[in-house]
Amino acid sequence: MRIPAALAIAAGLAAAAGAPPQAPGPKDKCPVCGMFVAKFPEWTAAARHPDGSVAYFDGAKDLFTFLKDPGRYGRTGAPAGDVWVKDYYQQRMLEARKAWFVAGSKVLGPMGRELVPCATEAEARTFMKDHGGSRILRFAEVTPEVLRGLQ
Repeated sequence: MRIPAALAIAAGLAAAAGAPPQAPGPKDKCPVCGMFVAKFPEWTAAARHPDGSVAYFDGAKDLFTFLKDPGRYGRTGAPAGDVWVKDYYQQRMLEARKAWFVAGSKVLGPMGRELVPCATEAEARTFMKDHGGSRILRFAEVTPEVLRGLQ
């Protein structure tokens, strides 16, 4: 049985929509701070918009800053769909909504104080033990107040 080409293409696009994006290129800038994201690969975060375009960030803090007010950064319409952060320990992209974030640690990102993403709660607790931190947060717990506390 042959699958029609249009159906195969649509299935491939749907699968790609949930997959992490490619690494940022040398010209990709963070829409929040304007830094070139590829210079900081260990902190990369990304958001895929409903139109399929990808915005790259130089850390989870800027990703969340963007998600809280995309219009401020020139993005109109629906908010970002899929979002990813770079796991601190394994250095791989993971879905931000599944990550555990450590706030208030001694570890600084490209923009100073940062939300440090971990793949599991156990890793977040280990990170806090090794590097300090004031609390562990889930995606929905990162509020504008939390972000202001990282300034």
